[in-house]
Amino acid sequence: GKANWGPAHRRWLSEFVFTAPWSQMAFEEHRRAIEDRIAQCARLETALREAAPQWRFHPVLQALQALRGVQFTAALGILAEIGDLGRFERPRQLMAWLGLTPSEHSSGGTRRLGGITKTGNGYARKLLIETAWSYRYPAKVSRIIQVRHEPLAKPIVDRAWDAQLRLCGRYRRLTLHGKHPNVAIVAVARELAGFIWDIARLTP
Repeated sequence: GKANWGPAHRRWLSEFVFTAPWSQMAFEEHRRAIEDRIAQCARLETALREAAPQWRFHPVLQALQALRGVQFTAALGILAEIGDLGRFERPRQLMAWLGLTPSEHSSGGTRRLGGITKTGNGYARKLLIETAWSYRYPAKVSRIIQVRHEPLAKPIVDRAWDAQLRLCGRYRRLTLHGKHPNVAIVAVARELAGFIWDIARLTP
């Protein structure tokens, strides 16, 4: 209810009153357009949820939702872009494929690391980075995450908790040492890819 464009936010917007009638009309048209788009997204998500059990990656789709921030649509988008995670022998291969590994520069025998390469699949990388922002806060199993954990095997749930402990701590340490939040989040996203690889491996 507190999220942007959640029910409470939308009720709050409905109470706006402008003095000029043209301003009110413009505001209402924009608000209605957003309401229509929200309804469209809800219909699409319902259709995807109905189709997902027939997908060969459905067990992995469910397992990835054990991770904080990886709700249904994020898990679906990541899996749809990556495909079979089993094709990566090691997590670092997945990180490189996503373009989340640091670039390297050598000069005079000195090796320096730069920004991420941004090679590979840009949409999957964007989804991971957006998901990584949820690790800014202390590790906690919320009510929503608890519900997602209930049908899953204990090793998967345990690994998701390991991810919270590791990634929340990673973000906190990096920012305390002066790293910009954006830089810290990319580092978290890189490690999150490793946990995604590991959970896929644990999924029967």
